[in-house]
Amino acid sequence: MTAWLLESASKRRDKLYIISEIMEISKAGALKTQIMYKANLSFAQLNEYLKLLEKINLLRKSADAGKEVYTATEKGLDFLQRHREIMDLLNEEANARNGIKVPPENLLRK
Repeated sequence: MTAWLLESASKRRDKLYIISEIMEISKAGALKTQIMYKANLSFAQLNEYLKLLEKINLLRKSADAGKEVYTATEKGLDFLQRHREIMDLLNEEANARNGIKVPPENLLRK
């Protein structure tokens, strides 16, 4: 496990982290552009993630005053909670062993 943690330290955000960011942003509902800018995604990346998250029922798209609003579903909120728990466990384990942090540092708890 330690080798994986060291490898992760130099890599960019992984897909699960990006999904958790999107879910966090969408908890109370968000426009497509808000998600794109807050999650720092290109338009093409955003469309891929939104399509996937709608397909697996983590996000729901609805219309509000003629605008598309994306909101995390109950399943999406459950995913977000489980992701946080896993990241907390990994960080605790890494810190206990070598003081290694699992990047990116959990930015979801601002």
